[in-house]
Amino acid sequence: MPKRGALQAGEKVQFTDRKSKRITAQLVAGGTTQTEHGLILHDDVIGGTEGVIVTTVHAKRQAETEMEAGSGQAVQTAQSLQSVPSSRDAAKPWKAARAIGGWQYAVMRPRLADYVLSMPRGAQIMYPKDIAQVIQLGDIRKGLNVLESGAGSGAMSLNLLDAVGEQGQLTTIEMRGEFAKIAQANATLYFGGRPAWWDLKVGDFDSVAADLPAHSFDRIVLDMLDPWNRLDQAHRVIAPGGVLVAYITTTTQLSRLAEALREAGVWTEPEIQETLERDWKAQGLAVRPDHQMIGHTGFLVISRAMAEGFEALRKRDRATKDTHTDIDAMSEEERAAQLDDLELRDISDRKLRKVLRDLDAQVGALES
Repeated sequence: MPKRGALQAGEKVQFTDRKSKRITAQLVAGGTTQTEHGLILHDDVIGGTEGVIVTTVHAKRQAETEMEAGSGQAVQTAQSLQSVPSSRDAAKPWKAARAIGGWQYAVMRPRLADYVLSMPRGAQIMYPKDIAQVIQLGDIRKGLNVLESGAGSGAMSLNLLDAVGEQGQLTTIEMRGEFAKIAQANATLYFGGRPAWWDLKVGDFDSVAADLPAHSFDRIVLDMLDPWNRLDQAHRVIAPGGVLVAYITTTTQLSRLAEALREAGVWTEPEIQETLERDWKAQGLAVRPDHQMIGHTGFLVISRAMAEGFEALRKRDRATKDTHTDIDAMSEEERAAQLDDLELRDISDRKLRKVLRDLDAQVGALES
């Protein structure tokens, strides 16, 4: 949980230099963090507060400090640090900068977003921009009972645990045991202990969910390859009016899930969103967007559960409107007849004739 006061051994901290380069490390008594500009001594940080500046030291100084402590291992360390560089290192003189020292870093406890991006991972994580939308659009807040499927490395789990708080409950179902271990370890390191309000289960979604009480969850978050195949059990365990949020990455998944939600009849019309993220640079009058941006990472599909015995309301399409037939499967005659219904033309015949008259006149003027 977020802390104040003196930094303690075992905590994760974030070192940021003047170029905004960040290093996240766990503080260890007597430990060091290697940077491009020397070593950060953890003992210089432990006991201090956030917002201080720490300066890196030359690797040789650290070795001398260890030798003064009378450690035999330190003698070996000093010898290795003072050894003649290899010919390969000599050919790359910039590598010597790692031992220079004298470079300053600001010390802070990492934000949750910083921690998520720097934590050890097995599976690909969900980006903070998508996690924020899941929390907001899924209306996930203190005291709710939330079901999550697909822990991965724990990025979404950490944010859900933080959102529901100790007053709520998070149940996570993860197919792979090794991913569950990674997620659990990352959560334990972040919270300073295993969260008591987290029930992490290993197994496939349908089998595990079958043993969960009916209509007992306020929210469901699905991060899996085939969420459309899990809608039956999801509707059984979610409370009426509960929010379902699914994170998917491809348009084919998006189409299948949206149509499955509509076909089931017990979920409201799906809302579909994609979030793009672009940083900006502001230096005096040079204000411009960054050349790199986080573009497509995934889609969010949001829907709500209807009560038992009630069917979701749907927008009525025109009887002639065909949104499912593949145009490649049509004959030339059928294709020509269905252009309007497939919405491949958005200009009226009258407007088309006017455009052609104007173009004829302009071409005629050019030729004359």
